[in-house]
Amino acid sequence: MFKKNAVAWVAVGMSATSLVYNAAPRRSVPAIAPMASEELKTAKALSTAFHNVAEFAHESVVQISAEGKRPQKSASGGNNRRGPNPNGPMPGGPGGQQMTPEQFEELFKRFQEGAAPFKFERQQQSQTPSSGTGSGFVYDDKGHIVTNNHVVEGADVIKVSFHDGEEYIAKLVGRDPQSDIAVLKVEKASYRPLPLGDSVGLKVGELVMAVGSPFGLDSSFTVGIVSATHRNDLGIVGQKGYEDFIQTDAAINPGNSGGPLVDMNGHVVGVNSAIVSGSRGNDGVGFAIPIDMAAKLADKLIARGKVERAMMGINLGPLSPSLARQFGLDPKTPGAMVQDVVAGSPAASAGLKSGDIITRFDNKPVDSWLALRNRVSVSDIGKPYEIGYMREGRQAVAKVVLGSAEKIDPLRAGAEVEKPAEAKPEPVSATSFEQFGLSLQAITPELADKFGYGREAKGLLVAAVKEGSPAEAIGLQEGFLISKVVKNRIPAALTSVKEFQELAEKADELAVYVQSPRSPGGRFVTLSKQK
Repeated sequence: MFKKNAVAWVAVGMSATSLVYNAAPRRSVPAIAPMASEELKTAKALSTAFHNVAEFAHESVVQISAEGKRPQKSASGGNNRRGPNPNGPMPGGPGGQQMTPEQFEELFKRFQEGAAPFKFERQQQSQTPSSGTGSGFVYDDKGHIVTNNHVVEGADVIKVSFHDGEEYIAKLVGRDPQSDIAVLKVEKASYRPLPLGDSVGLKVGELVMAVGSPFGLDSSFTVGIVSATHRNDLGIVGQKGYEDFIQTDAAINPGNSGGPLVDMNGHVVGVNSAIVSGSRGNDGVGFAIPIDMAAKLADKLIARGKVERAMMGINLGPLSPSLARQFGLDPKTPGAMVQDVVAGSPAASAGLKSGDIITRFDNKPVDSWLALRNRVSVSDIGKPYEIGYMREGRQAVAKVVLGSAEKIDPLRAGAEVEKPAEAKPEPVSATSFEQFGLSLQAITPELADKFGYGREAKGLLVAAVKEGSPAEAIGLQEGFLISKVVKNRIPAALTSVKEFQELAEKADELAVYVQSPRSPGGRFVTLSKQK
């Protein structure tokens, strides 16, 4: 009886509470969030701008389905390339290309040097029937579509789906693994090409939109800014690849690969290619191939079905502030160091020499050696280009007619270097230079044979390197050969330990040319005294 009454009383109480609540005056709720009229107007204008870009661009963006013998996913479910850092860049497509064993070994080595807490798994390159999806965009009015190489690599059948639901079988016109660009073609399809923008003038902070089919969701748009430009040392496309990525925080996810990165005019400024992620999803760091580079490559693929790169025949390297000082330049001077010149190459014919510093190419400044390498590679073979360079602290100009990279052998780099005069034999015992943290000795024919330099090699052999020393910091190792030293802003042959000793007593740093028996040519480095 009590239980029934208790329930009744609870019901009565709840009803009374409801009546009191309903009778109480209600707080008015604004129709929109509080915002100043000007702020609201700006927000609406920006929203309208985004909508207009999306409305304009989506007609030219496609979803790509690639079917065929493609790399098998690992046991962990990953099928994406990862870059050299622990949370390395990986492509944004579920059908993305796995690393080859050689790529893995290189990336794992670089990972170990970074010593970050991320686990790599070795992935087998087995071939199994599979499929993957990616994105692309209409490039011209002839039915050509630009996408990523890793989206279509290994595919037997490629299907392209447009915004209106129409689906076509596409032909692979050509692909370029060294840049991750590919071109497809669909016949009897008429869709508006997406206008090309200007990636050269793109600035950090500019608004951009990534368009594509993340996780198979077609016509998806994400908004962000340009976080950085000229990311050209990530190793995303391999050690021999050509990259100059735009970095963006616009969400790029698996399936976005090959889709366009557009500016607020709806013009393509990049081709979405990779992300940095530890989870296969977006972590706010994405990379796109700049359209100025991608368009030149696409044009070559359309014209010839492949990319034949141009080359000067130079082994290039970075120009550090310390090297710039040794060559008589302002430490802030941008440019590219000529480490070696290939005998008989266009660069050799133009008169360039080891130790020259290239500051301009085709009447445009050179910011770095990687930027110069990229620009030369997509230039026209057989066409003369003007090069500005520094030699002995003075500006010089030369004309170089670019050759085909397929016909220039980089293993011949350094052949134009004049051989030093015969020096008097020295004792083979090593001399220690504590201020640099290394020991040197004159190379002999026997030592040259032992380390693989050839009996005619001249210079000083690195006999030992002290741990934690300046020599170790710049990468010197036992067995390296120092064959030249910069004196009075000019590279000169180094013939004796005594000569090196005299130079070391007069300077706090020395620019030397170092060779390794494991690679052709050499590089200029700066030896600084221990502080």
